[in-house]
Amino acid sequence: MKQASDILTFATAGCGLVEITREVADWARGAQVEQGLLTLLCRHTSASLLIQENAAPEVRPDIVDWLERLAPEGPHYRHDDEGPDDMPAHLRAILTGVNLQIPIVQGRLALGTWQGIYLAEHRRRPHHRQVAVHLIGA
Repeated sequence: MKQASDILTFATAGCGLVEITREVADWARGAQVEQGLLTLLCRHTSASLLIQENAAPEVRPDIVDWLERLAPEGPHYRHDDEGPDDMPAHLRAILTGVNLQIPIVQGRLALGTWQGIYLAEHRRRPHHRQVAVHLIGA
């Protein structure tokens, strides 16, 4: 049984989805595990992880717009320590989640044809976000 773990860092440009599939797949391939399970954890409370469509570019802004409608900015939140986008960012992270598990089959991520891994930035300004990765298998 092999195990590997690391922290990957990604730059965001503000609110939106950043595809991280290639970086995650490259890291997993380097671990040389043929069959196993990859776990990803976003180490932030105002960003999250998603597996979503990676073919139609309209999907990403539609998701961001939908999340903004579900958790809009406004004066109705008590928590606004870092600005008006602070609490809505936390709520959007709750809705989308901070961890993913992806099987590794024949040394590759077992994602579907149109699936990609995305880091969802829920804050307006750019950030450097960390994703912890752990792979276990043989």
